[in-house]
Amino acid sequence: MLDAAAQLFYEQGVHIGVDSLCRAAGVSKRSMYQLFDSKDDLVAASLLERTAPDYQASLLPAEDDNRRPRARILHVFERLEDLERRHDFRGCPFVAAAVQVKAPEHPASVVARRQKDKLTAFFQQEAERGGADHPARLARQLTLVFDGASARSVVQAQRLDRLAVETAGTLLDAAGISDPPA
Repeated sequence: MLDAAAQLFYEQGVHIGVDSLCRAAGVSKRSMYQLFDSKDDLVAASLLERTAPDYQASLLPAEDDNRRPRARILHVFERLEDLERRHDFRGCPFVAAAVQVKAPEHPASVVARRQKDKLTAFFQQEAERGGADHPARLARQLTLVFDGASARSVVQAQRLDRLAVETAGTLLDAAGISDPPA
């Protein structure tokens, strides 16, 4: 159920009908409501249990990645641009879900916010390691670039062509996070 829901919510939006969800998952509505109190809870669970681990693994460098902070941060933007080139890319699933449900207290919005906070925390940790003067602010700026690049790609239906990577690089330059000379 969660796999089918995660895929359908990403491809068609969180407002897809329960009948369509159940049909895709091969379960009855009764079974769905035995597993989840509401469709809202199913949306949140699919984001948390299926989308988040896959999306995070596709974006963040591995824990044992020993590259310097700048390279680790830029890795996220490079991966975003790699994902964006796929024909099925529909932007950040967390931004999409939160925008669709609109209410900040909706369970999916809560999950989305926590996932975006994790990305920001990653950026802040790397910014601190890289010696940025204001790592928390830089982290928020990088998250803004990430989300904006993702949304722009979908809205404009155009490739980013390194725009996200270059913009993040400009922020890192301004913050004094550079690679050591070779």
